[in-house]
Amino acid sequence: MSRLVLVINSGSSSIKYELVDVARGRAVASGLVEQIGEPQGRLVHEYDGRTSEWHGEITDHTHGLTLAYRTFAETGLDLDEAGVAAVGHRIVHGGKVFTQPTLITPEVVETIERLADLAPLHNPANIIGIEVAREHFPDVPHVGVFDTGFFHTLPPAAAAYAIDADVAEEYGVQRYGFHGTSHEYVSEETARLLGSPRDEVNTIVLHLGNGASASAVRGGVAVETSMGLTPLEGLVMGTRPGDVDPGVLLHLGRHAGMDIADIDELLNRRSGLKGLSGVNDFRTVTERREAGDPRAALAYDVYVHRLRKYVGAYMAVLGRVDAITFTAGVGENAASVREDALAGLEGFGIEVDPAANRVRGGHGRVISTAASKTAVLVVPTNEELAIANAAWAFV
Repeated sequence: MSRLVLVINSGSSSIKYELVDVARGRAVASGLVEQIGEPQGRLVHEYDGRTSEWHGEITDHTHGLTLAYRTFAETGLDLDEAGVAAVGHRIVHGGKVFTQPTLITPEVVETIERLADLAPLHNPANIIGIEVAREHFPDVPHVGVFDTGFFHTLPPAAAAYAIDADVAEEYGVQRYGFHGTSHEYVSEETARLLGSPRDEVNTIVLHLGNGASASAVRGGVAVETSMGLTPLEGLVMGTRPGDVDPGVLLHLGRHAGMDIADIDELLNRRSGLKGLSGVNDFRTVTERREAGDPRAALAYDVYVHRLRKYVGAYMAVLGRVDAITFTAGVGENAASVREDALAGLEGFGIEVDPAANRVRGGHGRVISTAASKTAVLVVPTNEELAIANAAWAFV
């Protein structure tokens, strides 16, 4: 029986996909469709040691996935003949309904759609990915793996907001957390790299990409996380602000004439690094900062300052921190962020080795000194493998 699982991560303007051999725990082929809906889109596909690229307009997600399937066949691996055993889908918001990987049915899709108001940039795109994939693979199981699932273990004190309890209950207002698949995978991989059982390791995981989140994981169980009801709360992100005084929004409504749609646009697309510096790509922010751009310098400083605040808060939540682990695009590649976020914390038993920190590589590694009581690690996330394993469980 084939052990190939196709993983689809359908985002707001991009689609990541990977064909995973779960028996060997590695990708057979992978790709990225990006800049969907823009005049010049791009598809990058990797298979058998070769990289293929396609450039041109990609009108929508249906077009993007069709291109991906065609590229599989053109590069020597026809998915219709490969024997795909299951399709795993990353779904961002599962609300209170979905706390575990779930077999996708029409009823499940309807529920995901109802939850779209809580993740407007993500759930609608996730649904498109599901619908298109089910057309191509109607006879295999499709499994949804939810970003919020790992955080259903948050204690009530961490999950609850201090607002009217009846209002919160009626409208499902609580902390859900996101990037759960990544936080779960990285915390497990951290314990493995340290040679310790997962249930004996307390870890702060810092998932730093265009979206960014922090978590406190005690013995493999999530006890706190920075994102909340939606993916807006917490750390500074590419286009999202993270923590904001709610009074700011009231002020803008009263004095700037902003309505709900205006505020939604501001918070989801015109804030974070982009709002502060004009660009949301961290690499560009870094380049401009090094060139002396004061707006980029401020964006970087705010980003790192917020990160340090959360590290300190989660040290207090956990009491004993065995490891601090950086992951995702910025976390894995921006050595300056790792160094600056933890600088001056030697008194708390945290000491980064500058030479080890500057080493680049696609593997998990320790970057703290031998004297550091808390290990500091860089661990590449592998959400696709985690999603593939979850989907395989239904086969």
